[in-house]
Amino acid sequence: MGKASRAKKQRTREESSGWTAAGAARDAHRRRRSTLDLLPGNPFVRAMLTQNNSNRMTELRTVLDRSTVPVPHREDMSFAMTLGKQGLAPPWPAGPQQATDWQIRQTLNVLEQADVCVISPGAHAAVMAAAATLEPADVTTLDRESDIHAPTGFVVLPEPVVLVNRGGGLSDTVAFGWQFISQHQVLPTSTYPGVQLTTFMDRDGPVQPPEWRMVVTQARANHTPLPPFVPDGMYGLRGDRATADQSTEDLASLSAEHRQLNQALNRVARPNAPSEIGEWDGGRIEDVHDDFAARYMFAFWRLASHGTTSIGPVAPRRSPAHPDTTSQRPDRDIRVVRLTHQVPSQRTHPEEAGQGRVYSRRWPVRMHKVRQWYPSTQEHRLIWRGPYIKGPADAPLVMGEKAYLVD
Repeated sequence: MGKASRAKKQRTREESSGWTAAGAARDAHRRRRSTLDLLPGNPFVRAMLTQNNSNRMTELRTVLDRSTVPVPHREDMSFAMTLGKQGLAPPWPAGPQQATDWQIRQTLNVLEQADVCVISPGAHAAVMAAAATLEPADVTTLDRESDIHAPTGFVVLPEPVVLVNRGGGLSDTVAFGWQFISQHQVLPTSTYPGVQLTTFMDRDGPVQPPEWRMVVTQARANHTPLPPFVPDGMYGLRGDRATADQSTEDLASLSAEHRQLNQALNRVARPNAPSEIGEWDGGRIEDVHDDFAARYMFAFWRLASHGTTSIGPVAPRRSPAHPDTTSQRPDRDIRVVRLTHQVPSQRTHPEEAGQGRVYSRRWPVRMHKVRQWYPSTQEHRLIWRGPYIKGPADAPLVMGEKAYLVD
């Protein structure tokens, strides 16, 4: 179910140069704890999500009414395409309020149970660049057992990502939560291993129109302030390599069908083809087909599983209770995602530069698919290579620019 699009005006984008793992971990811990306290029973969040659910179901029913789906099955199909994909089993809820209450319970479970990660600006930039190379159908090759490091997780970005949503409205995303589920589908009735994905916007983020500030102020005046992490949308992803063995042409056809459905839902005709070169310059992200969350998290999981990023503990920090002592303690409940230094330094001895080409920058190499032959099982499997970071480990990571080559 898509994001609650808010027509918001962008403020100055925060710089990430002051980011530290310890500071990000403390902030993530504080905001998660506050969200767990403020989200249950919050009438403003419930009203926003209920309106979002109602709008989404109305749009989907309108499209199905113009489709070839048999009339008696259209209601079931609309629920299966939304709540069923998110992990809710029939019988379906009586109305959007009941659907919202179920979604909030799911969100609270993720916040309570998840391993929490903060992602560094460099790793985040690499994930953004990798996500830009993905087609919608690529995400359906996800294998949750081998691609995802934990069945439940919560990742906080170093800064909110500003999205241009359906109809041109702006919103921001600052965190993602996930958990393993079983998806429930109809025509035919079936279940699949899946992943429930929840997006969170920043209550105090970079996009703040007057209407949003009014809601924040009113919620505080009513003694029910909005949580720092505001749940914004919920999605369901197949997690069983559903299309991993299909041809490139089949995947392209699935991507086209995805775009056609979203164009029908939103009357959006602008193309949104992925970039052949993974780039991200920190600007707004076009999300008119409502697939940024899935593409970002697919890239996040794949980079971690392939070693392009590493997930580990936050470096120990001084205890605030004893500022003068040399003893340190780590943030045990928060982990940090960093770029892995995969290439040894090639710049420390300039006099050796003549022996080979030396790069002065690091850059992401796009994800690409290959059919790998496995002799042990006598079969081909579609696997991903990349994305990975090329260039010397001590060089700056550059997005949206060519790497300079030093001879």
